[in-house]
Amino acid sequence: MNANKQTVTLTVDGGLRQITPGQRLSSYLTGELPCGGHGKCGKCKVIAKGELSAVSQRERELLSEEELARGVRLSCLTEVLGDCLVETDSPPKGRVQILTEGWMPEVGKDPFFTQYGIAIDIGSTTLAARLYDTEGTLLSEVSRLNPQASFGADVVSRIEAALDGRGNDLKQAILAALDEMITQLAERAGVSAETVDGIVITGNTVMLHLLTGTSPEPLSHAPFVAERLFGEECTAAELALSAVLPEAKVYLPPCIAAFVGADTVCALLATGLCVGDQTKLMVDIGTNGEMGLWHNGALFVCSTAAGPAFEGVGISMGMRGTDGAIDRVWADGESLAVHVLGETQAKGICGSGLVDAIATLLKLEWLDETGYLDDAPISLTKAVTLTQEDVRMVQLAKSAICAGIGTLLRVAGADAAEVPVTEIAGGFGYYLNMANAAAIGLLPPALEQSVRAVGNAALSGAAMLLLDRTLQAECAELAHKARVVELASNPIFSELYMMGMMFE
Repeated sequence: MNANKQTVTLTVDGGLRQITPGQRLSSYLTGELPCGGHGKCGKCKVIAKGELSAVSQRERELLSEEELARGVRLSCLTEVLGDCLVETDSPPKGRVQILTEGWMPEVGKDPFFTQYGIAIDIGSTTLAARLYDTEGTLLSEVSRLNPQASFGADVVSRIEAALDGRGNDLKQAILAALDEMITQLAERAGVSAETVDGIVITGNTVMLHLLTGTSPEPLSHAPFVAERLFGEECTAAELALSAVLPEAKVYLPPCIAAFVGADTVCALLATGLCVGDQTKLMVDIGTNGEMGLWHNGALFVCSTAAGPAFEGVGISMGMRGTDGAIDRVWADGESLAVHVLGETQAKGICGSGLVDAIATLLKLEWLDETGYLDDAPISLTKAVTLTQEDVRMVQLAKSAICAGIGTLLRVAGADAAEVPVTEIAGGFGYYLNMANAAAIGLLPPALEQSVRAVGNAALSGAAMLLLDRTLQAECAELAHKARVVELASNPIFSELYMMGMMFE
């Protein structure tokens, strides 16, 4: 063994690096770690050979005998002891489905910029941005995955990473991605990035903390009170963005609470939820299900931790919405039929396909109301299966969303059957079959007829703030008047969450 060497050779996909032994493979690789490197999800598979730590019991539980025989290891559980060779999966072919479009009302012309402006939405999973001129013309848009996913799929994992001393790494990862996106936007529009002199960046409270290098420590424990709720203007230099001139202005919209962020405020603005007397509901279904209810002149908001199951994380064959992902499932007589993105061979299943699959299995009575699969695993195609554990993950996620909605309605004294408008925001909701979402209990069935998918409302709200700076006051008012409904110790939420675990 070479564990006492000062440096050893790590060969990754043919590239050689001199590294210090004693660290886990994941420290040297750039792939995603959905569970934050805690050995829970089994998604960081690589083929590794050489002087490595022994296969752990957890790896034996998550890897098949065939995989172990081929040298497959989990990078977050494998320690480098000496010279070794690693082969990673090649990046997926095709573009990941990331939604940049979204419904947006007309706004005034008092832009936050004088030449060109950019609106950016930092999501936990994805990043999206738009470039505008002073006439409000959309010139270009870009999107990509959030590179912070290598620190964990959810905000909790990233808070843990920041508190473990990796806060600057998280900040640099997102800044590098934003600089790259700004450059791409300018190139596609045929303008210079140096002419961009106004940027609005929205995101949830944790994402904005990590972007600005603010410690998320207060967000890591009860009572979860954020010391910084933004609604601030700074310069590109102060934020450390380098793709634009240092004096370019940046606006970070206000957050409402620790887990109800600026992205929710921007979505409320874009949907006009609080305009008029009509009861309206907005739900952004994602890793963090954030929602708002306007009823009798009062705004109620909450956030529920659905987890990343609908992003494909924690699902045995889950994946992003890219080529090879099953995105739709339906019954063809007594059999299953599927559609695969890219019209290619199925490699896994993404969130919309997962909801369809569960709804179809219920319809065929292969899955009962408790979530029990008669014949697990179920083959969706020759290569893709759905396991009993996958169904349980969906039950946890869908119950959290539905219980959050139900708790808001109850606290506000509203009834789902009397809600005339339900806005479903976000990429996942945009591609969702609403009838199937209601069938599995992701949405209360009474809301099905009132649902409208509005796309990336957070990005649209950021664009509105970019094009009309006077809307900053409206955002501040929305954040100020919102009543946060805490769910963690709420008996109504607990009751509805348990009820929501059933497929009834």
